[in-house]
Amino acid sequence: MIRYLLRRIVYGFLILLGVNLLTFLIFFAVNTPDDMARIAIGGKYVSAEAIADWKHVHGYDKPLIWNGSAPGTEKVTKTIFWERSVPLLRMDFGTSDRGRSINKEIADRAWPSLALALPTFLLGVIAMTSLALLIVLFRRTRLESGGLVGCVILMSISSLFYIIVGQWLFARLMKLVPISGYANGWHAAVFLILPVAIGVLSRMGSDTLLYRTMFLEEIGKDYVRTARAKGMPESRILFLHVLRNASLPIITSTVAVIPLLFMGSLVMESFFGIPGLGSYTIDAINDQDFSIVRAMVFLGTALYILGLILTDIAYTVADPRVRLS
Repeated sequence: MIRYLLRRIVYGFLILLGVNLLTFLIFFAVNTPDDMARIAIGGKYVSAEAIADWKHVHGYDKPLIWNGSAPGTEKVTKTIFWERSVPLLRMDFGTSDRGRSINKEIADRAWPSLALALPTFLLGVIAMTSLALLIVLFRRTRLESGGLVGCVILMSISSLFYIIVGQWLFARLMKLVPISGYANGWHAAVFLILPVAIGVLSRMGSDTLLYRTMFLEEIGKDYVRTARAKGMPESRILFLHVLRNASLPIITSTVAVIPLLFMGSLVMESFFGIPGLGSYTIDAINDQDFSIVRAMVFLGTALYILGLILTDIAYTVADPRVRLS
């Protein structure tokens, strides 16, 4: 188990390096440091001196990856890629191109993202698992047909439609909740009710059908037929035995995304004006702020790798028959 986890950590480290390099190459294939300087200064017609000063202050006056004029190892270390990549390994994201601390921004914005993503995730898993079990319980009936039709309809509609209709109906027309915005503390609840409900509803169809498939696969196995032969009620078989034995694939689709809850929702936060990490990333892309984009991609990759490792550990907890070597 320990050897397996060590191998996964090493592989994850190599993936982080590769993603960081790929992000760097893609970003600078589209934008040069001169373009970034013009955007940051705020004008299309700026002097060469102003561009050079901005690049010097922000560390973009060095070669990108290879410094042919430097001696020895400085050919690699005296580059933008090296100086911007090494601090990432100790989670030091430095400052944005606007001069603000990225670490502080992440710390401040992680809580609004969690306040939105965590209830959406937990309520979604509970609701979709329960609905899938009910559909399986009433299989081969009209209730199952109606449930399947409803799930197909839900998964066929874009989440943007739910957002627009929800804001128009519940915020603008009925005035039950604010249309957008955010507040600290418990006052945030009134701003989160609508986006959380929309987040759960937009995933209800596809995930319910996925869980239903998992439960149907378990129902045909020998231990279920044995339980039925002993006279056990169908509802007890589903909620106690089938649910437990189908937990491994459910863990695969849930545990791996838990660390990514910190990264926030790009669409939901942007539409509802929630100052989380998702809207922070969107703003950085619009401003072409490479420092923030690089930091968020690196952090998201690290959290995703952590989620996969947690999934492997959760396997052994959910099913003692699983042993990683």
